[in-house]
Amino acid sequence: MGVQVNFIRDWAKQLKTYNQNVKLAITANIFSQIGMGIFMVVYNFYIRELGFSQDVNGKIIALTALATAIILVPAGMLSDRVGRKKIMTFGVMASGIILFMRGMMEGESVLLTTGFLTGLTTAFLQVSAIPWLAENSTPVQRVHLFSLNAALMTVANVIGSLLGGGLTDLFSFGFSDLISIRLTLIIGSVFYFLAVFPIMRMQEVRKRRPVKKEHVRVSPVLFFKANRIGFQIIGIFAIAQLLIGFGSGLVIPYLNLYFADRFAASTTLIGLIISLGQAATAVAMFIGPLVVKRVGEVRAVVFLQLLSLPFLLLTAFTENLLLASIGFLFRQALMNAGNPIQMSLMMAKVDDSVKGLANSINQMVFSLGWALMGPVSTSIVMQYGAYWGYAHVFSITAGLYVAGSLYFYFAFKRIKE
Repeated sequence: MGVQVNFIRDWAKQLKTYNQNVKLAITANIFSQIGMGIFMVVYNFYIRELGFSQDVNGKIIALTALATAIILVPAGMLSDRVGRKKIMTFGVMASGIILFMRGMMEGESVLLTTGFLTGLTTAFLQVSAIPWLAENSTPVQRVHLFSLNAALMTVANVIGSLLGGGLTDLFSFGFSDLISIRLTLIIGSVFYFLAVFPIMRMQEVRKRRPVKKEHVRVSPVLFFKANRIGFQIIGIFAIAQLLIGFGSGLVIPYLNLYFADRFAASTTLIGLIISLGQAATAVAMFIGPLVVKRVGEVRAVVFLQLLSLPFLLLTAFTENLLLASIGFLFRQALMNAGNPIQMSLMMAKVDDSVKGLANSINQMVFSLGWALMGPVSTSIVMQYGAYWGYAHVFSITAGLYVAGSLYFYFAFKRIKE
């Protein structure tokens, strides 16, 4: 009981310390995640209703991830240079419009193009949000703040997933399946667009560099040498995230199809299962800071990721929907609980001038994994079927997660030494 009281008191104390910029950023993230949650839970079914094969789904997901991987580093550098607020405003407005277009378009070439554009535009919010939170908080606040932000984004995604499945089934009473999904996608795009309003209320104060009589230009080589440890840390994160991204790209985009193909689950039930997985993730993210206090940041990340693997394998091989759902819930919660801890660790180790770049590289390599593995996953499932196809891709994912987690641990251990 005393532990629970201290846990609640600790979080309540943290919440009171956050400034208005942080609260507005979290509000914007909530709107965008509700919109994306609605969109992602039904979009795969939209492609099917248009008469396209699962291969087209894989192409769209791969193109979206590839576009994100291409733009993240330039977007991060722009964010460092012109300001977070401008970049986030552009990203949300453009993304909202493109998501609306995706719910209206039907041709394969247009679907592929708008999928690519989605990857480009959503990256601008994605790459600026974490540096914005880091710059508007203190080092003491960050682990809790990043965990809270990730948890609330996850809860918002839960709400979006529930709305996505529920609205589609509700609309189906009066409309065809295609029109029902289309109306749901339009509602999702509106929610995403609403994120622009809290962003526009943010107050950004750019740091002015002191004016010198003689401007000395530092070469990239000297700059790299001066920030050698920071760039080493960025490299460690990048390689670990690339491995995790490869694994994630094999299974995460197709979880709704996994439940539909293997268990013939309804859209509403799939939305509920995915929502419960997100809710479990939100709870786990609140526990993350407690794990950090006991074992430290690096060990907390590795411990949580490795603990998720038995549940991933349970999902891979079970033929029971309840067991598959339980495995999915725990894998989702444990694997993602370490993400805000990683972000806090990275933001603490790099200079403000390259926070956007560091965050963008980290997310770029993760997106690259999704871009490259999407077509691989669909090919395996199409070749081996609903049971062995998913069993193979989930097992490969488990191996990649082990490699990424162990590399992260031993690389950081070497740097500390």
